[in-house]
Amino acid sequence: GLLLQEMTMAGLHELRFTEEKPLLRGQDTELENSEVFLSTVDTDWKEHDIETPYGLLHVVIRGSPKGNRPAILTYHDVGLNHKLCFNTFFNYEDMQEITKHFVVCHVDAPGQQAGASQFPQGYQYPSMDQLAAMLPSVVQHFGFKYVIGIGVGAGAYVLAKFALIFPDLVEGLVLMNIDPNGKGWIDWAAAKLSGLTSTLPDTVLSHLFSQEELVNNTELVQSYRQQIGSVVNQFNLQLFLNMYNSRRDLDINRPGTVPNAKTLRCPVMLVVGDNAPAEEGVVECNSKLDPTNTTFLKMADSGGLPQVTQPGKLTEAFKYFLQGMGYSDEPSTQALSLCARAVPSASMTRLARSRTASLTSASSVDGARPRACTHSESTEAMGQINHTMEVSC
Repeated sequence: GLLLQEMTMAGLHELRFTEEKPLLRGQDTELENSEVFLSTVDTDWKEHDIETPYGLLHVVIRGSPKGNRPAILTYHDVGLNHKLCFNTFFNYEDMQEITKHFVVCHVDAPGQQAGASQFPQGYQYPSMDQLAAMLPSVVQHFGFKYVIGIGVGAGAYVLAKFALIFPDLVEGLVLMNIDPNGKGWIDWAAAKLSGLTSTLPDTVLSHLFSQEELVNNTELVQSYRQQIGSVVNQFNLQLFLNMYNSRRDLDINRPGTVPNAKTLRCPVMLVVGDNAPAEEGVVECNSKLDPTNTTFLKMADSGGLPQVTQPGKLTEAFKYFLQGMGYSDEPSTQALSLCARAVPSASMTRLARSRTASLTSASSVDGARPRACTHSESTEAMGQINHTMEVSC
């Protein structure tokens, strides 16, 4: 509860919080064999192929929309699909306790799902902007009112684009390993040269893992090398990788730094391992976001895939993130102190909580309250309170 309490302190300007012990009871999950990380729980999941303006999109979904409650929508990184990227995280016991209160929708980038047909020669893969523009079709197809996005790497970039173009459809974002910068010509040339001297799985592994991980965490790396080479269609993967490497800078700036600055309007949690190749990009992304609604989580003893190697810590952080937006999974003393009357049940319940300097509280509701009050731009405290957090756990 310390993290939530610190987040809601009036007049908070910046907080560096160090948690020396695990956020969850029990030992951290570590790799025992490749099947542990790549195991799947497919019960109750339903597959769909959805027509969009830029082609079919494969998604899997569990649950059904619950009133005004948002759906949790995920988007994976290059070289992966929803199973390889998110199974460990979403199969974690405490995470399942959270997600049973939400509909969960996993999106596979075009042609990246297991068993996908190979695209024909000459196929023009959707641009990053077009990948983002495909997501409203998913939202409309299932009748979601808005979503909480969880993205990794390329998927984080796509979800950030989606939130910039369609801000009214996004209530919150968890962005892992996001790099807001496009490649310069030197980086582009280096990538081209690397592609001539390395196999496609090796190129993807160098994107997913740090050099230290590639050398020292061989069991995890080898399990992903095998899966990337066998589960994902290599031709389709190359198209996705090429498009991601040709991305442009994410058009965001911290409010007040440039005229008419664009920024993500919803609450954002940035996540990166302290031994991840994306660390520099995530730090820069944090510098470009609105500090009043951004949390920066740097995970100790974690590399390029924190959702795989540290699912327990990430689950706890996600729970705090949901609480910060007004959702609580239990009527704790702290949660009750944020609302004017008791929470009616122990389910994941929406708490109407004002994000003002005085932290004025309101009644407990579940979907009846307009979602705008979860966004910092709806309060007079915009620009007065800095909610940016730099968390090391």
